[in-house]
Amino acid sequence: MSSSVATMTAAEIAALRERFPEALSVDRRRRWTHRAVAAGIVAYMAFCVWVFDITVERLFGGLGKMWIVVRSMLVWKDMASWDYLGIFQGLAETLGMAFLGTFVASLFAVVIGFAAARNVVPNRIIHHLVRRFLDLLRGVDTLIWALVFVRAVGLGPLAGVLSIMVSDTGTLSKLYSEAVENVDRKPIEGVRSTGAGNLKVYRFGYLPQVLPVFLSTSLYWFESNTRSATILGIVGAGGIGMQLSERMKVQYWDQACFIIVLILLTVAIIDTGSKWIRLNLIGRREL
Repeated sequence: MSSSVATMTAAEIAALRERFPEALSVDRRRRWTHRAVAAGIVAYMAFCVWVFDITVERLFGGLGKMWIVVRSMLVWKDMASWDYLGIFQGLAETLGMAFLGTFVASLFAVVIGFAAARNVVPNRIIHHLVRRFLDLLRGVDTLIWALVFVRAVGLGPLAGVLSIMVSDTGTLSKLYSEAVENVDRKPIEGVRSTGAGNLKVYRFGYLPQVLPVFLSTSLYWFESNTRSATILGIVGAGGIGMQLSERMKVQYWDQACFIIVLILLTVAIIDTGSKWIRLNLIGRREL
């Protein structure tokens, strides 16, 4: 039988189809399923475009106004009269919100993360309840938590700290629990063989393996929370976001641009610092 499909006769192809029906037959059901899914996606996109009234006129009609805003951002006027004290105080509040919220959430996540790990708490009911509790915490966006806490404790950084803490507790606990579930059992069994209690098993068996992952994850979320805290300030949670929101409301676009540049520089510095910490204090291994 010829090895090339192009030179095969009809009889040879029929023989192969009879011998390998699943490999050579056309799965019409799967083909029509793929077509139906593709048609559904296209139809849904068209529906969204129609509902949201997305038109060429609306897309390009605002370019003139956008250019006015961009030009106002690039021309900085009366810089000597700007409220630098308020701006840098807002930046300090944002960094404090991100750090304190992430730090407290990390402490809670260490305890809850171990409780959510299947190899630490094998009880399926407790494991299920803890997991669903974490889903509740991280399922609600940080911005929504900020709106709730602004209503509860009032305007200011406290609402931002609480919203970051609650949201990050759910996320970090889940990530920590996955790290605990993937530990190597041999060091743990070695510590147990010495007659050590549970506390020492966690201290010398689990923590040395998961602590680098914990630190690296928390550093990443601190970087992310620095940006999130800026948005939280816009809804009243204090920080640099509130300074930015106030200037955008009165159309001080030059000062708004200065604040945006300041935020970008701060995030870049934090990113560089966190990389240095990961490389020099945690180690160069891939986590």
